[in-house]
Amino acid sequence: MDHRRLGRTGLNVSSIGFGAFKIGRNEKIKYAESYPLPTEEEAAGLLNRVLDLGITLIDTAPAYGRSEERIGRALAQRREEYTLSTKVGETFENGASRYDFSAEGVRASIERSRHRLQTDVLDLVFIHSDGRDLEVQRETDCVEALQTLRDDGVIRAIGFSGKTVEGAMHALSWADALMVEFHLEDQSHAAVIEAARQREIGVVVKKGLASGTLAAGREAAGRAIRFVTRTPGVSSLVIGGLNEVHLRENIEAAGS
Repeated sequence: MDHRRLGRTGLNVSSIGFGAFKIGRNEKIKYAESYPLPTEEEAAGLLNRVLDLGITLIDTAPAYGRSEERIGRALAQRREEYTLSTKVGETFENGASRYDFSAEGVRASIERSRHRLQTDVLDLVFIHSDGRDLEVQRETDCVEALQTLRDDGVIRAIGFSGKTVEGAMHALSWADALMVEFHLEDQSHAAVIEAARQREIGVVVKKGLASGTLAAGREAAGRAIRFVTRTPGVSSLVIGGLNEVHLRENIEAAGS
């Protein structure tokens, strides 16, 4: 597995990361097909196989249902083997999302995540934007709260996961890393990725398979994966899933 620097953070991540959405949530999803949640044992087995396959970036969020607590229970004893990414701003409870970008809300979210993930330090924390990318950064205390937590050593690196090019460009002024949507059918963030590369800001790509629509067949999925991972400036492509065979194929595609 290819490993790359995450900008100037000092963190190294695998070129393919694991998106842990599906191990924790199957309500109000954006995927084309529904799926049952794995059992506790199935989730733990999958997470350990992810590390055994050489994937060293695991991405989760409070908005991913049970995901954080399942990662904590399954991988607490292997904490030094992977880079852990989570988020603040959005939670998902009782079938609905709730957003809180206040300093108090950020601090409370971080403490909950540390407890669930069974770790003292979070490697990477993104703001989980609700789509109001510029407003969240300019008119709330979210960025400042994360900067303070980073300075206090609770977080190693901070970043922004938004929905707009304008929001991502604005985040270049303060973020250590960005999470952007980028794939064969949507290259609107190409200029953001290049600007981040020039500033040594890490880039993690989400939805590189367009939420599964570009994965119709092994060859098509491989082509889509290579397009992202071979783009200069991309540190890692986060892909979710519950199938170990597909994980292996994704890793092979990235390296072929």
